[in-house]
Order: sequence, then C-alpha cells, then structure tokens
Amino acid sequence: MDTWEPTWPGRPPGAGSLGQRISALRADRGWTQQQLADRLGISRVAVSHLETDLNIPGERTVALLAGLFRMEPHDLVAATSYPVAKSDRLPAVVARWTEVEHQLELLRRDLWWLDGADGAGPVADERTVAVVLDGWTSLLGKLDAVVVDPAERASLASARRAISARRRAGSGDDDLDGPRT
Repeated sequence: MDTWEPTWPGRPPGAGSLGQRISALRADRGWTQQQLADRLGISRVAVSHLETDLNIPGERTVALLAGLFRMEPHDLVAATSYPVAKSDRLPAVVARWTEVEHQLELLRRDLWWLDGADGAGPVADERTVAVVLDGWTSLLGKLDAVVVDPAERASLASARRAISARRRAGSGDDDLDGPRT
C-alpha cells in the first residue's frame, strides 16, 4: 500500500517550485544557506523554509533574491508556484550589483584610461596618475571598513594590490580579481 505524505502548507515540489529554483541558484553560486541568509538579512531557517516551499517569500525578499541571482524578479518567479497576485506587485527591475562590485568596475575603467584607453600609450601624466590612485586607495579603504562578505573583502584586497603594483610599475595591466561580467 502506498503512503501519502502531505505537503501542506508548502507547495508540491517539482518544476514549478520556487523553492527548488532558489535552492538551485544558491547552489550554482556555491553559497550555503547561511551565506544566502546573511546576504538577505534573514535567518538560515527562513532560507530553508523558502527552499522547501514551507513559506512563500514576500515581494521584498523576491526582489532581493533576484538581485543576488542577477536576474529580474519576474524572471525568478516565472513558471513557478509563486502567487500571481504577489507577482503583480513585484518591481520590474532591481539592482544586480553590490557597491563593491560597482566601484571595482569603475576602478578597472580608470586603470584602463590611465594606461591609454585607445592603445596609444598613457594619457595622463604621473601627477594625475598619483591623484587618481590616491583617490582609489582612500575609497577602497572606506569600503573595506564596511564590507562583511569574504569574497568582496578578497576582491578589495586584490584591488589594493593592483593599485600598489601600478604605483611601482608606473604603468601596466591591472590584476583585479573578483566578479566580472
């Protein structure tokens, strides 16, 4: 005789499960439930409940999840069990990058410009280079004081090394590590 196990109050697992989609996206990034919880500002147990479909995330949580997974909220919940009434209240777009990622990309752009963006050689004199690099050193120090994510902390350390190497070499390639898309 087959046994029946209730799934209430959660949703039935399967292709239409938002919880399974969240779990798969988290696993693809190599994050633990605790790491995702820290990024969302919720408990690990709350993440577990989302992934097992015991709880349906609110609009705020879906927007935050979508940003973390680099997608739009409607794409995250598309073809899942997420209620249509809640889906209608989701924002159309969300921020997909952290402040650290944004600033590191701007630093890459500045280093590219300092080294001669058009390939014709350096476009800035050494004084300008020093002023730009001093500004970045200060900004990276401020970011490092508030960052809690280990990967972002490592990216900031790499950026500081790239600036130090740039100062020593007077020019050259940047060796920034970290997320780049």
